[in-house]
Amino acid sequence: MPEITSGAGVLFLTALLGYLLGSIPFGVVITGAMGLGDLRKIGSGNIGATNVLRTGNKAAALATLLLDGGKGAAAVLIARALAGEDSAQLAGLAAFLGHLFPIWLGGKGGKGVATFLGILLALAFPVGLAACATWAATALVTRISSLSALVSAATAFVWAALLGHGDMVILAVTLATFVFWRHLPNIERLRAGTEPRIGGKT
Repeated sequence: MPEITSGAGVLFLTALLGYLLGSIPFGVVITGAMGLGDLRKIGSGNIGATNVLRTGNKAAALATLLLDGGKGAAAVLIARALAGEDSAQLAGLAAFLGHLFPIWLGGKGGKGVATFLGILLALAFPVGLAACATWAATALVTRISSLSALVSAATAFVWAALLGHGDMVILAVTLATFVFWRHLPNIERLRAGTEPRIGGKT
């Protein structure tokens, strides 16, 4: 973790801002605006880009992916500009928790993968890029989104350490723990060999 230099009030405000940004359910908003139905009643019911893709609308899925990642990055960048690196990491964590437990959806949010990657990219671009590349390489080989997310999350702290951003290791491990927790049903399906592949309808 970085040295704590910001006051408690600043940390609270940047965390609150991060949470509110993270709480914006872009997948639900986009699919609703495009007349694709209630995303929570489609496929897995998840509000992320992978489930949006199950509507068959690739543009909606891409927009969801970029905006879910963007809100995590925005929280980090705004907090860093207003305060410092300690606030940036806290705002990133808050944005991630906002996506998982959004106030607008009664705390029933997504799995946080795109937001996780956006946070890493904003905190340290090389680390985020390595995590994205890990996701992409795993997806290319396996065509399984959940496995790609798990591998990317599990290795993020390693990339942080190797690329000289040791102050991010604790945050990366914390975020990865939440990612694994959110993917427990997927892990069970992976073990059973029933996890759907990217572009699948179920």
